[in-house]
Amino acid sequence: MSDSKRRASVVLVHGAWADGSSWNDIIGPLLCKGLNALAAPIPLTSLSDDIAALDRALERTDGPVVLAAHAYAGAVIAASTNERVQSLIFVAGLAPDEGETVAEVFYRGKPHPQAPQLAPDVHGMIWMPQEGFATAFSQHASPNARHFLQQHSGRSLSRAFKRALQGPL
Repeated sequence: MSDSKRRASVVLVHGAWADGSSWNDIIGPLLCKGLNALAAPIPLTSLSDDIAALDRALERTDGPVVLAAHAYAGAVIAASTNERVQSLIFVAGLAPDEGETVAEVFYRGKPHPQAPQLAPDVHGMIWMPQEGFATAFSQHASPNARHFLQQHSGRSLSRAFKRALQGPL
């Protein structure tokens, strides 16, 4: 068995207001530890589309897999049925109960007073307001990193939050 087949692959899945580049600072150290690491690009168009994109990323790996998700992507990795997945890591990740939608998780409790107001535009896209990046998404990021995030991401399709999780978690 080749070395790459024995090593675990860590597949990192970004949240709703980001893209795969949000894992750049994590991938390097994982590679230095001898792990395979990749950021799975998900389209943020629907939960089904995002799960399918994760499945395509998993096809690019061999051996055991650890899935790590930030925020919304917790629902994506929780729905994985790939038999090679050995562990799930949730980084401030959502984990809806079976039959529950991501939107229902968001509204379980009263929102934080600094939570940005989110609403879909005429195309069904939900955009993170500029001020929302600083208060609700990238509080600890440098101003340059926050600017990068604002310019390269910040949107999701509202239907991504409306489909109920159908297992397996």
